Amino acid sequence: MKSYKIALVLDDSLDTPDGVQQYVLNVGRWLSENGHTVHYLVGETKRRPELAHVHSMGRNVKVRFNQNRMSMPLPASNKKIRELLAVEQYDIIHVQMPYSPFLAGRIVKNADSRTAVVATFHVAPHGKMVHAANVLLRLMVHGSIRRFDEFISVSPVAQKFAQQTFRIQSTVVPNTVDLTNFYTPKPFKQYEASTNIEFFGRLVERKGAQYFLRAINRLHKASRLPEDCRILVCGAGPLDAQLKAYVAQNGLADIVDFAGFIPEEDKSRWLACGDIVVYPSTGGESFGIVLLEGMAASRGMVIAGNNPGYRGVLGDHPEVLFDPKDEAAFADKLHEYLASDKLQRQVAAWQKPYARTFDLPNVMHKIVTVYERALHKRRS
Repeated sequence: MKSYKIALVLDDSLDTPDGVQQYVLNVGRWLSENGHTVHYLVGETKRRPELAHVHSMGRNVKVRFNQNRMSMPLPASNKKIRELLAVEQYDIIHVQMPYSPFLAGRIVKNADSRTAVVATFHVAPHGKMVHAANVLLRLMVHGSIRRFDEFISVSPVAQKFAQQTFRIQSTVVPNTVDLTNFYTPKPFKQYEASTNIEFFGRLVERKGAQYFLRAINRLHKASRLPEDCRILVCGAGPLDAQLKAYVAQNGLADIVDFAGFIPEEDKSRWLACGDIVVYPSTGGESFGIVLLEGMAASRGMVIAGNNPGYRGVLGDHPEVLFDPKDEAAFADKLHEYLASDKLQRQVAAWQKPYARTFDLPNVMHKIVTVYERALHKRRS
């Protein structure tokens, strides 16, 4: 395999542990370990001393987008960009989409004529306003879009978004996940003997922790939870105080533990505690990296909200999908699996090997194939 010099471009900071950042870091790590030279051309990034070749291209401001908090770049220096590209002479520039005209757009416009430009679409828009904002963004970056040689989407949902908002045809290459540390984690000792139902995610409205606790409360009041049951809420966010108040008001404090923010290095151990790991997101997901991590690491199984992104991962097994806002059906779904160890084992038996099909080596060869196709187009 040829070795290439690759620039991974992200308008956002690499300092946060969100899905797109994990994608960039996983792709970069695998490429570096397999003989390629990788540079990161990113927004304002300060806390990545372990990475070589991080180019923080400018300042960022915090905004809300797609029901997430993220940062967007202020206009980057064209001079700084031109100087960097002239010195490094990248073979491939790989941009995460949607992108800003103020950073990634300027990098693309200044790319050398022999440099292949590839994009990955990550977003599944959550609501009409977000869709409209991306249509407007397409108009703003229209000039630079023509410079791309290949487009990837991480899921059919992201592929549909690319077509509807940017009028772009793309190839689906699934999100790549480094699951190395998720196959044999050790659970925390205090949760080894209990039956654990676990929410994992940010404590924001669309991730559905509030629906999770309402379903748990319904089961608790009906005495449908196992006697040794523990409820683990793993995550931090603006709903933290509200959720803790709900737990206290409904007499759930004896069975609910709030773990707070989970660092990446502890994620697999927390997941390993889960007999049923629940991701009740209502939408805005383009894929489901978290589902794959949960399937690989949990000692049991995963169920998830029936949104398009999660359906793209679990759609062949609709029995593990549910409507988070239907409290009664959500509670019944939990009880269905709590009541049957055999059913839990059956689900785990297909989920664990299925997660492995998304592991880094299996997916990265497909991405490298896209790179080579883009280079062939560009240089022939």
